Amino acid sequence: MSATDTLVRLRYRFLPDHMVGEILSKRWTDNAIPFTALVLTLAIFGNINPGMFSAFGLYDLAGQISEFGLLAIALTLVMISGGIDLSIGSVFALCALTVLTALNVYGLPLPVAVLLTLAVGAFCGAINGVLIGYMRLRAFLTTLVTLVMFRSIYEMILPKVATDIVLGMPDSVVWDNLGFSSFLGLPYAFYIAAVIAIVWHIVLSRSRPGWHIAAVGGARRSAHNAGINVRLVICLTYVFCGMMVAAAAILFAARLTSVGTDTGLGMEISVLTAVILGGTTLGGGRGSVAKALIGSVIVLIMTNGLLQMGVIGTVSALILGVVLLLAVWLDVRWVKNRQKLIDSSYVSPAYIQLKDEDTNTSVYTENDKLRNVETIGLGQVEGPEDVAVDRHGNVYSGSRHGEIHRWLAPDFKEHEIFAHIGGGTFGMNFDKDDNLVVCVGGMGLYMVTPEREVVKLTDETNRSWTSVIDDSRIQLADDLDIAPDGRVFFSEASIRYTVHDWPVDMIESRGNGRIICYDPRDGSTKTVLRNRIFPNGIVCLPDGESLLFNETWACRVCRYWFDGPNKGKVEVVLDGLPGYPDNINRASDGNYWVCLVGMRGPALDLAMTRPSFRRRMTRRVAPANWIYPNINTGCIIKITAEGEVLESIWDKGGVNHPMVTSCKEHEGHLYIGGVSNNRVGRWKIEGADPTWSSPVDYWGPKS
Repeated sequence: MSATDTLVRLRYRFLPDHMVGEILSKRWTDNAIPFTALVLTLAIFGNINPGMFSAFGLYDLAGQISEFGLLAIALTLVMISGGIDLSIGSVFALCALTVLTALNVYGLPLPVAVLLTLAVGAFCGAINGVLIGYMRLRAFLTTLVTLVMFRSIYEMILPKVATDIVLGMPDSVVWDNLGFSSFLGLPYAFYIAAVIAIVWHIVLSRSRPGWHIAAVGGARRSAHNAGINVRLVICLTYVFCGMMVAAAAILFAARLTSVGTDTGLGMEISVLTAVILGGTTLGGGRGSVAKALIGSVIVLIMTNGLLQMGVIGTVSALILGVVLLLAVWLDVRWVKNRQKLIDSSYVSPAYIQLKDEDTNTSVYTENDKLRNVETIGLGQVEGPEDVAVDRHGNVYSGSRHGEIHRWLAPDFKEHEIFAHIGGGTFGMNFDKDDNLVVCVGGMGLYMVTPEREVVKLTDETNRSWTSVIDDSRIQLADDLDIAPDGRVFFSEASIRYTVHDWPVDMIESRGNGRIICYDPRDGSTKTVLRNRIFPNGIVCLPDGESLLFNETWACRVCRYWFDGPNKGKVEVVLDGLPGYPDNINRASDGNYWVCLVGMRGPALDLAMTRPSFRRRMTRRVAPANWIYPNINTGCIIKITAEGEVLESIWDKGGVNHPMVTSCKEHEGHLYIGGVSNNRVGRWKIEGADPTWSSPVDYWGPKS
């Protein structure tokens, strides 16, 4: 390897570009710009007015955040659903007037006054919700009208009760503590608002109603087609928005104990500025409680800082307006360009130099032994990536439609759907109790009992501490085998890409895959081997301590010891294959069948040593024109456990099995599957043991 190649290999190994794309694809990166703005705001106004962060300054700021933050969360809730509420300032004033009138004028108990105020807020929200959700009026115009209506009601009632509110004094210790007492230097209102914020964070990010709100805001027609009651969801968001505004008004009334003609006036602009500054989009479908709170802190610090600097109210409002315009511009630009940034950085090819093919042996000489293979179920199945044969000789295969097919022995003329699973089925094998264990793409590891009951075994594993993306979910379970003690070892070909994106993983040829172990004895799942290059076929060796697995894009077969004195050791037993290995299974003579899913070519081999070339290819060339392996020629080889190649079997003309992804031996025949085929093949093995079967070899005869 030249010095240049060494530098390229080290550069793409230790400075991988995909980290940038993975970070940008995380939802929390939406907070990067707002958080940066928050830090800059704190730095600027902290230097201008150091007293802002004194004990008294923080106490006062916490009280304002309690109220203003709840308003921002309320508006965020509506905006996530795709709407907007310009009436929150008027509703806020009306609710503050309600609670003070109930306590100071009519002397109602505090719980009754609080419930009455929440009811007023919910009623105002319901008016907006019915008009917008059910009558399908425009949110902007509707809430602009209700802003005027609610404000008019407030101004009609205020003169009649203003004097009594000022002179009245509620007899409630709780009310007094809520407005004037503190705990650990912060007002009680701050803790109440924090609890409400946490609850709404859980609702929006961890519950079905929150997902419905985001779905409605993201695409209403798609949400409707998915069975979501769009009108009800929209209506309820306005109702809950009104209740949140009412809660903020209660905290405000407890702190100031009075209202005036300017209460809530122009508040909708400040709150809208805070919400957009926090990163909630005007288009709907994107937003969070954290974004709302970040934006709230920025606006409050700016407003308080400008006030303490002696800036008059009109100029302060002008500055907030300019900030709002800037925030809207940044939001539009970020939404428009974020995916472009992800697309330009997510795919990050690695440097990989494949070992030269062994051209000095005649074992790989092409032949046409597979040309005359028998076909089973021609046209009855699509995409049988793997096959399995039970003790009675019945043949099973998966399909791309999420079904497991079965052909009954001995003539395989009778066909049936053995089970419906719902995802693309890949590797499969029988355990000691004749349960069919299956890898299901996008779903995890499943089991089908002899009674045809489908049971999920696992769809999660332990998350890596060093992984930016959440790799706890199993998204591309590929092939499996079962150890003598019942543990299921299966490969996840890629943690970054789905089965439909396998060409992108091939272009990367990075260690995106892993080996996972599921233990049925305690139901645990853990990753036992990471950073493998598209790990695919797996077969457990009879020693009960090790297994063989294929790394497809690396064109090699490796051995991994999961128990015994060599536990944790990985060894390459066969390198420089002429093609890309897929599944691997036992043979009756103690050796192993390996299927090559496609053949190598000099152009692709060279491209693997040019990561920058492959990266430019993914950016500038349509996927249909990328360099691909030659998948038009099928090949099966037989190897020893030590990696010696004994023979090869070809379909040179690509007539019956142009892409061979799996094969299982049973009673002197190979049963062959292919992910692009529409049938299962059956090929007679010359000189093979006609009584050997995989279930008996693994688990012994059935008593």
